[in-house]
Amino acid sequence: MRAFRAGLLACCLIVTLCSPVAADPSPSSRDVKKARQNAQERSKELGATTAKLATAQSRLDQLAGEVERLVEAYNGEIVRLRHAEQAHEQARTRLAAADAEVERARQDVALLAAESYTGLGPMDPLVAMIIDQGDADGFLHRAGVLGQLRGERAAILGRMRDAQEVVAILRTQAANAYSAQQAISERAEQAKLAAEAAVARQRRETKGLRAQTERLQREVDAARSRAERLARRRALSLAGLAGGSAMGDVAANWALTQLGKPYVWAADGPRTYDCSGLTMRAWEKVGVQIDHWTGTQWTSGPHVPLDQLRRGDLLFFGHLSSDPGTIHHVGIYVGRGQMVHAPQTGDVVRVSSIWRGDLVGATRPR
Repeated sequence: MRAFRAGLLACCLIVTLCSPVAADPSPSSRDVKKARQNAQERSKELGATTAKLATAQSRLDQLAGEVERLVEAYNGEIVRLRHAEQAHEQARTRLAAADAEVERARQDVALLAAESYTGLGPMDPLVAMIIDQGDADGFLHRAGVLGQLRGERAAILGRMRDAQEVVAILRTQAANAYSAQQAISERAEQAKLAAEAAVARQRRETKGLRAQTERLQREVDAARSRAERLARRRALSLAGLAGGSAMGDVAANWALTQLGKPYVWAADGPRTYDCSGLTMRAWEKVGVQIDHWTGTQWTSGPHVPLDQLRRGDLLFFGHLSSDPGTIHHVGIYVGRGQMVHAPQTGDVVRVSSIWRGDLVGATRPR
């Protein structure tokens, strides 16, 4: 019974509120053709730019490969740096051992020098040889001992010389290892900086390409959408949709068929609605796609002076600012200063006067 009453009320309101003002003229075939040509031109532009983007993307891929190479170069230099540090440490260890060997040889040589400064004692082999000249066997024995001592002294001196040569070689190796370590460290840092710079360039170029692609895609979509809307409007007009009513009439009349349905936040039908959900579905009936948000519905077409309102125009409430969220309500004009809208939680779709203190303007969707 409630549905019957709502339908009856809708029929009565459609008859009562239909304005005698002439509807928007339907687009001509020339308008549709021009819109389609514009869409084609934009599509060609997009195609040409897409080819450029493909080339740019190829450069980006190359850059990404170069970044990977530089990063791996950095990793390689870090490995070499660690090896150089190990070689330097090993050289320092060998040098310390060689220094100890030189010190031991130096002590032996110092002992020999000390003995040479103490003079010849009674037990010195050379003195004994002089004393025992009459004893041939003793002389030969002493001579052999003296030769052995001289050989030991020569060996001590030779060992010290060898140790000193080893030390000199190891000092050179340690110095070279340290220099190599420093050079590799610098190359590693340079490779790292180069990789970071390449990554930064890649990010900037990628960001620019993404913005360019999105902009062009939006332009093409807008051109195609306009051409499609004009074509649909012309087709609807030629088909005499809703007894020859204009698109706004169709949208307004459909909205009136939804009277009595509950308001539900963020709902867009078919059983419940919020304000922008109702207006979105009303204009969808004539092939015009608008967002489920008052912020973009406000810019979905030209703004209409309130003294030139036509049925189907969208009426907005709130206050105007740079923030579209300050427009908080929308209804659809049905004629004679009235609108159909989904007011608020706890209410239903109904007809109300448009003359509210927070009325900020009207838009005719396209």
